Amino acid sequence: MHTERIEIVPDLPPLSGSTLFTAWTLDVPAVLVAFALGAGYVAAARRQEWSAGRTTAFLSGLATLILVTCSFLGVYDTTLFWVRATQNTVLLMVTPLLLALGAPVTLLMRTAPPKLATWLRTHGRGSFAQFITFPLCVTVVLIAPFLLIYLTPLYELSLDSAVVGGFVRVALVLAGFLYFYSRVQLDPTPRNGSHLVSVWISFTEVVFDGALGLVLWLGPLLAPAHYDAVHRDWGPDRRADQIIGAGVLWIGGDVAGLPFVGALFIRWARDDEKRAKRLDRKLDEEAAAGEAPAKGLWWENDPELAERFRPGCG
Repeated sequence: MHTERIEIVPDLPPLSGSTLFTAWTLDVPAVLVAFALGAGYVAAARRQEWSAGRTTAFLSGLATLILVTCSFLGVYDTTLFWVRATQNTVLLMVTPLLLALGAPVTLLMRTAPPKLATWLRTHGRGSFAQFITFPLCVTVVLIAPFLLIYLTPLYELSLDSAVVGGFVRVALVLAGFLYFYSRVQLDPTPRNGSHLVSVWISFTEVVFDGALGLVLWLGPLLAPAHYDAVHRDWGPDRRADQIIGAGVLWIGGDVAGLPFVGALFIRWARDDEKRAKRLDRKLDEEAAAGEAPAKGLWWENDPELAERFRPGCG
């Protein structure tokens, strides 16, 4: 199969404070996809009473896609290891989170033709959808991409081939979106997972990020043939470059996940508050109707928890 090889540009200027802002390129596929998705989202949002915050989040996610492919991150992504690491981290952890916060599935279901909306509702809760959003599966989906990229020949292939590099970018965004879609749960999901499960998945991701960072820090240099062909005589040496990139993948990935953890705890608190209000309202209605107070502990009278804590359960 023929794949378009990326031409290595040997005369790139050194990456400095000025080139951080002046080095730009045009990634046509990324720009076309971003503008198409953005135009479709805005057109659909105008037909609904839609939150401006969700629109801002979704468009910000598309903006990060353009930023990492067209700014200096796109210019130097085949020249410096740490630049490629930053690009991949944003595509897996930042772009998908912002897209998921835009609740695009809900908007699509509200504005899609009836047949498509029915198909989405039917298959959106089907057996495959439930399997792929099972906590263990989404954990693998979140962790596996970086392990496959950096611990297999895929990394060098993504540097040398524009087709493979584009495929990797798409896969990172899709993997991240599946995870955040299933855990943020602003859209209807096949599973109503526990917030505590999301916390444990985030902790697992931190552990694997740390392990991968150590492997890249102490292990052999990746893609030596590619980087030797660059003939770069400026910036950090190969080992220092890879160490910086390892730090980006390790610490940067964890920092990028902090907004999600914060949003998770906020939703957790709000859900508990809503549950308490529902229970109080039920008790008030029973008291107004002259019914005897329910017997047992409070969680045995909560409709959502009664099944879990019923006698003999477990």
